[in-house]
Amino acid sequence: MKKRLVVLGAGESGVGAAILAADKGMDVFVSDMGTIAPVYRKVLEDEHIEFEEGRHSLDRILSADEVVKSPGIPPTAEVIKLLVSKNVPVISEIEFAGRYTDAKMVCITGSNGKTTTTLLTYHILSKAGLNVGLAGNVGRSLALQVAREKHDVYVIELSSFQLENMYDFKANVAVILNITPDHLDRYDYKMQGYVNAKFRILQNLTTSDAFIYWQDDPVIKAQLEHVATEAAMLPFAEKKEENTAAYVDAEDRLIIDCPSGKWGMPRADLSLNGLHNLYNSMAAGLSASLLNVGKDDIRKALSDFKGVEHRLEPVAVVDGVRYINDSKATNVNSCWYALETMQPGTVLILGGKDKGNDYSEILPLVREKVKAIVAMGLHNEKILEYFGKECPGLPIADTHSLAEAMQACRGYAEDGDTVLLSPCCASFDLFNSYEDRGEKFKAAVLSL
Repeated sequence: MKKRLVVLGAGESGVGAAILAADKGMDVFVSDMGTIAPVYRKVLEDEHIEFEEGRHSLDRILSADEVVKSPGIPPTAEVIKLLVSKNVPVISEIEFAGRYTDAKMVCITGSNGKTTTTLLTYHILSKAGLNVGLAGNVGRSLALQVAREKHDVYVIELSSFQLENMYDFKANVAVILNITPDHLDRYDYKMQGYVNAKFRILQNLTTSDAFIYWQDDPVIKAQLEHVATEAAMLPFAEKKEENTAAYVDAEDRLIIDCPSGKWGMPRADLSLNGLHNLYNSMAAGLSASLLNVGKDDIRKALSDFKGVEHRLEPVAVVDGVRYINDSKATNVNSCWYALETMQPGTVLILGGKDKGNDYSEILPLVREKVKAIVAMGLHNEKILEYFGKECPGLPIADTHSLAEAMQACRGYAEDGDTVLLSPCCASFDLFNSYEDRGEKFKAAVLSL
């Protein structure tokens, strides 16, 4: 009898899982409570995979032997609670795909920098000639690639949502860049729930695997007092400490010192600027070194990487004002890293769907570098109240559309200033996604 697999959610990961399941001879049914995008509907039709949209047929879903769910569906959703009550296993697409490949897995998570680090690591490996796939939160579905392409190595960006439903999947190189408050609305506003999800990346690591992490992250440091791993531990830090595997030496050189060897390069040669990107480069350099990529290949790739769209992306200079798109900054810590690279005279655009933000982290940098705040969102009360109290005299505009925000920025910014879109918040109040927000911001700038 065929195994019955139900896939909840018909996006990139769900459709990929469905194709892999069908290729493995399973009885597959895809169910999406929303409207399936035309591109994915066509794929399902072309692959002759049965699906529904706009509803969940519970009789069919609850009769599954196993369910693969979209990471966007929270564990509190009624359909998930029903499945759990019926003891139907619920897993992620990454967990499912991992069963059908023996490829090496470089898995990267963190509150900030994971997309840049994932793309940078992929850039290094692909430039070095490895047969490498890009998957997870970026790239295409891991399951689809396992079904139809079969790479030797995968570089996978993992969110806390994806990690929640991963159990037997094993990374060969696991990376945690940092952990700061994010998505707390998903975790009942309890930080430990979010931390626990991130640390699931260490599940099943063995002595032949490696764990790369920021040595000075207080949350990671505290969690490691309670969580053990058999893997080789390779921390990175700005300055060398005991056992540090990547650091900057007295000559301002990035040093990589890991079991495969020791090498270095001038920090000035890195294509990505800023402290956060130094850490991203360290994590990527360590990961590539562990996969025995040559030091010359790594140096070259670290020096010619072009960066990530919507992350500190220069847009244009208009009337002497520099406009920067950092729409990917959907939490406070990510905005902190952006402000760290700015000069005084910055007009900062904040706002969107608040996920339980604590703005005190960026307060010193706001006081030092920000000449005005433009709040852009449907509900700006928290931003107005906090910075109005903590930064008396700082101009703060209350705007409820991109057009209003741009008009306010034009009023505040003068020749030599910078307008920085680094919102600290999710985009879903005014935009479809952070990409949509960034694209519309860039279009608005270019139309000035």
